[in-house]
Amino acid sequence: MKRPALSELAGRYDLVVIGGGITGAGVFREAVRSGARVLLVEAGDYASGTSSASSKLVHGGLRYLKSGQWRLTRESVRERQRLLREAPGLVAPLPFVMPIYADRPPGRWLMQIGLRLYDAMAGVRRSAWLGADAALAREPTLRREQLRGAMLYEDAQTDDARLVLRLIVDAVAAGGTAINYTEARLRRDGARVAGVTLRDVADGSEREIGAAVVVNATGAWADRLDGAPPGAPKLRPLRGSHLLFSAQQLPLRQAVSWLHPRDGRPVFAYPWEGAILYGTTDLDHDDDLAQPRPTAAELAYLIEGLQAQFPDHPLQAHEALATYAGVRPVVAGGQADPSSESRESALWTAPGLVGITGGKLTTFRVTAREVLEAAARQQPGLRPASATPLFEAQAGDRFAARYGRVGAAAIGAAPEAERQPLGDTPYCLAELRWALQHEAVLHLDDLLLRRTRLGLVSPRGGEALYAPIGALCREVLGWDETRWLRECERYRTIWRTRHAPPP
Repeated sequence: MKRPALSELAGRYDLVVIGGGITGAGVFREAVRSGARVLLVEAGDYASGTSSASSKLVHGGLRYLKSGQWRLTRESVRERQRLLREAPGLVAPLPFVMPIYADRPPGRWLMQIGLRLYDAMAGVRRSAWLGADAALAREPTLRREQLRGAMLYEDAQTDDARLVLRLIVDAVAAGGTAINYTEARLRRDGARVAGVTLRDVADGSEREIGAAVVVNATGAWADRLDGAPPGAPKLRPLRGSHLLFSAQQLPLRQAVSWLHPRDGRPVFAYPWEGAILYGTTDLDHDDDLAQPRPTAAELAYLIEGLQAQFPDHPLQAHEALATYAGVRPVVAGGQADPSSESRESALWTAPGLVGITGGKLTTFRVTAREVLEAAARQQPGLRPASATPLFEAQAGDRFAARYGRVGAAAIGAAPEAERQPLGDTPYCLAELRWALQHEAVLHLDDLLLRRTRLGLVSPRGGEALYAPIGALCREVLGWDETRWLRECERYRTIWRTRHAPPP
């Protein structure tokens, strides 16, 4: 997948999708499958917003049962099961233990009832009760004092940015067109949206493109799209913050979920991409949507919860490998507690436009098909095709799951030296080479924060790996020393601003 120039784009498309996160990528993939001529436009890099800063969980949301969001939970757990079948290796089972203590909630029977409902909605039985000894045998790091046992249940995990990239790359291979680092504003013909005016952020060039229908899939920016007609719902951006620690610092064997002792909100920690991911918060975000970062108060809250559950591993925020925060595009429902707001998606239409926001990572495929059904009421050729498997399943093959069969073959054929893990991470130079060659990388942060997650799971953002990565960038992208130094400075600034642990 090469990044096209604006001059290479067609003058008109059946559908233009604005937004390269999980929702836009899902709409793009489903629309291309319908046989439509489709263009995807992203103002920054693909998945550079919320879709690279989620909790990486493909799940139903146990807490949604408590708030009565039955339909959303049922839809989510069924989509979780579908993704486990159709994207093995990219969406992987994640068994959780939730320890039950005599001195704090939740109680065993309440959790058992909730998990039985959870399993019934999914159509699979995955939950079970473990006695205290069995719970500690499964996860020895648990706090032992007053431990009665643990509930065992299952959800799933993914690399959110790679899932987005896989959808986009597959859609381009099937005939779609995608371009990143390109801003879009809507063009109007009277009351009707007639297309977009694009501006290439890289070179400043502009181009007008016609469209039968435009989809606004800009997530947290959905009510701010330039030129959009009225109709977008009022959003309540909510920030979720996370910490990543090395597996040596917190040697978890599997995922652990518990209730934070301060407010009873669910938190979790689990092994992810060679590190331990821990989160999350759920707070109103009133700052810059493009550059969220955890506040000192959030980090203190997270550390308080971590130390309560793992007293033998008294970690501090400054010891983390990295931090990150994402902004959830939640539709404002007037709830006092941010966590009580619904995670349902919201869809609206205007002549020539379909807007979509809210929703969950897990249900992106259902959301995409709903968007196309709405678009088809204006342009019948956009009706979604019959549902088919998302990807060609190749269980157990990490590279095939992340890069597709062709990418996996190229990575597997690389010299052995390029297939060796980089530090304590699961990544290798061969997959960086593939990304540089085929995944529209414009900047170093594209490569280290989204095509791979080296910047999150390596000490100091992967600084010790600059030499081999720089050599690869010079070879594949033709960067000279000046460009490489400029990219390093850009990347360091982004990492210090958004991902560095506190001093």
